[in-house]
Order: sequence, then C-alpha cells, then structure tokens
Amino acid sequence: MSASAPLSFGFIGPKSCEAHAAVFSLDLRPCATPPTPCSPCSPPSPPCSGDKDKGDDSALTTDDTQDSTDSGGDDTNEDSDPDDTGDTQDTDDTSDTSDTDTGEPSFEPLDGFGALSGDCGVLTEALLSDAAPGLYVNTLDFGTETFDASLLSEGGQIIYEAGNLGGSSLLSEVFAYEVLYRCELATLLKTEAEIVYTDTGGKKTDLLVEIDGLKLGVSVTRAYHYPPDDPYTLALATELLTKKLGDLPLSTANVAPEDAWVKQLLSILAYTPEHAALIEESWLTLDAELRGDAILIVTATEGADEELY
Repeated sequence: MSASAPLSFGFIGPKSCEAHAAVFSLDLRPCATPPTPCSPCSPPSPPCSGDKDKGDDSALTTDDTQDSTDSGGDDTNEDSDPDDTGDTQDTDDTSDTSDTDTGEPSFEPLDGFGALSGDCGVLTEALLSDAAPGLYVNTLDFGTETFDASLLSEGGQIIYEAGNLGGSSLLSEVFAYEVLYRCELATLLKTEAEIVYTDTGGKKTDLLVEIDGLKLGVSVTRAYHYPPDDPYTLALATELLTKKLGDLPLSTANVAPEDAWVKQLLSILAYTPEHAALIEESWLTLDAELRGDAILIVTATEGADEELY
C-alpha cells in the first residue's frame, strides 16, 4: 500500500447516539493542522501519522489480536454464519468428545411412585451382552406418600396382583421392577410363578424382563437387618451378597430353554443409603468367580418405606 492511500474503518457510535456504523478514512500523510476533537455522536478524526496516539493504538492492537486469534467458544457460539463450516465442525467435535469421554447417562427416569435418582439409563445392550459384572446405585424416595398400587406401572401392577411364592418380599419385587421400568425401560415378560424351570424344586429367580431386546432374570433381595435400629455391618452385607450371588448360576442352570436369559440382575433394596454403601464396599472385596457376570442394581429407599421391610 502506498503512503498516500487512505484506509477505511467501520466505527460504532457510543451508546448515547443512535446505534449506527460510520466509515471514515485514515490518511497516513502528515497533516499540517492537528485534528479537531470529535463530537459525541460522530466518528473520531484520525490522528496524523506523525502524532500517533500510542495508547489508543495499543488498545486497537489488543482487540485486533484477540479477534484474529480467538477461535474458541465465544466466537463459535455467537457465529451465525451458516457457511462457516469450520466453526460448526469445531462445535460438533466438542460435543461428541464430551459425550464419549464422560459416558454419563443422560436418561431421566420416567414418572412413577416415589422420586427416583442416581444411576439411570445404564443398562445398554452392549453392557448386558458383555460378560463383565457391574454395580449401580440409585435412590427411591417415597417422601410422605403411602403405598398406592394405582400409581404403579402396568408391569408393577401385574406383579402386585400376582403375588409371589411366599415370604413378605412382594413389595420389594414390585419396586425392583419399577426401578428397572422407569430407569431402563424394562418390559415385564413373566412373574415369579410363570417362569418355567427344568426342576420345579430347584433354584428360581423372581422376575423375567426384557431390556433392549434381551431376556434378563431378576433376583430381588433386601439389605436389611431386624431390628432396624441394630447396626448393619459389612459382615452382614457380605453374607447377603455371598448367598444371593451364589444362587444366580444355580437358577440360570435350572431355567427352561424357552425362558433362558442372557444375564441375571441382582436387585437389592437397601434400608438406608448407609446400607447401600456397605453393599458396594462388600462387592469390591468379593472374588471374581463369585461375582461372575452379575449386574447389581442397589436401590436405597427413603421416606415412607416401612412396608417394603
């Protein structure tokens, strides 16, 4: 560029003026007369090349440098140019990387009886098809609500009306299913009495469900000790897990081919979050053979949960 060529800039007027863009010329030739001060609503007169204001230039340089080098979040988020494929690609890549790196489930539990929180939407087809074991923890808080079967899912109502094969664990089976339905979109296939076994006197499981097109056996138990005021210990948690995990391969071997499942889930309803924490602590100490390929869903219950225990 020659020294005599004028250079044009865009200028945005101050907030006291009507917002507009003005264009003015910067003449780099020395001027004989100093520039006159600008009015509040007009673009400033450019200084002569011989009397350059270093402070102003420093500010311009900083802003210009930021604009030319900043390709990050602010520019990308505010860029509405549909042809700017570079910024769009960067935004998509960031989102994909975040999803891949964290692996955090984004599924919100379905509405139902009690407030459900914690691990939810974790039982993917890939995980259920894998031979590795796993443990997931959530919380079901009934608040002050009293039990109302009409608030259960269709599958939960079927389990409740069918009853079970004995004991006082009916409601624990109902809510074990409710957690799977609301968090994992499980479908009830058969209740306890409907599952077919090769040996009717052998080990059995409690429910047969389907998640992501896979049949799963569900064994239900409770982390609870009577009287409830007595401390629940790590030894009690280990005793419970050892018994229930030991039964899983026996019922798996006993189920008839038409009801055979690909994996068993052990659903544990825990009397308090502290009970749930001891189950998790015990699980980490068990040997691989005992854990097998079991998936544990540990649900700590809160609020008006006395009827479950």
